[in-house]
Amino acid sequence: MVLFCACQYAGKNEMRATTLRVLLICLVGVPVAAGAEPVERQVEEVVARLVGAMDTSQQALTRPGAPDVRITTCRVRLASSSTQSSGVILYQEQALTRDLASPYRQRFLRVVPAMDGSGVESGTFKPTRPETLAGLCSRPEAARTVDFDANRSPECSVILKPTGKDYVGSTPEGGCPASFRGAVKIANTVVLQPEGMETWDRGFDAAGMQVWGAKEEPYRFRRVDPQPVGP
Repeated sequence: MVLFCACQYAGKNEMRATTLRVLLICLVGVPVAAGAEPVERQVEEVVARLVGAMDTSQQALTRPGAPDVRITTCRVRLASSSTQSSGVILYQEQALTRDLASPYRQRFLRVVPAMDGSGVESGTFKPTRPETLAGLCSRPEAARTVDFDANRSPECSVILKPTGKDYVGSTPEGGCPASFRGAVKIANTVVLQPEGMETWDRGFDAAGMQVWGAKEEPYRFRRVDPQPVGP
């Protein structure tokens, strides 16, 4: 069956003003979804949801033994000596709420459109000198300049895809290499929500046994700051 579209034009000026949406209808017979968002806008929305502070204090109150953990995330600037990146670079640290000055996990995130355009890629990188970065998000914006090659391959990536009002993604099948608290592999599923984030963050040893992380339910992070940290 041949698909065609009959289009009427009043003149050359109107033809020149014809939108890409009409052209696509004429070519393939399928209208472009009016509500579709460019992936660049999705990148900014993911960044806006990540930036700030969120913790599991509500979950810890209702579930005895659950840890009260805070994740703090902010934008950073790349030093002039660093390789520039087309994505957004974030610094993120994770600490027990009772000991925020001593984060036990620190990482850079590079947030860019996924290569296939299907969503947003959040790539994770280990800082070379994490001890110099603790509390970075509490510093003035001008002091959040880091020396970091954002164009190298990330240690791990999650592709976040819009699902309703959320962004949902998982680590690659088989997890990502790690060396953290007895784990040699980390697997995670992330649900990034307007009000916070849920994660199934888990670590596995060389025998494939889970040695830490979520079991019966995800970690439920909720925002603790009315306004995001940093720009």
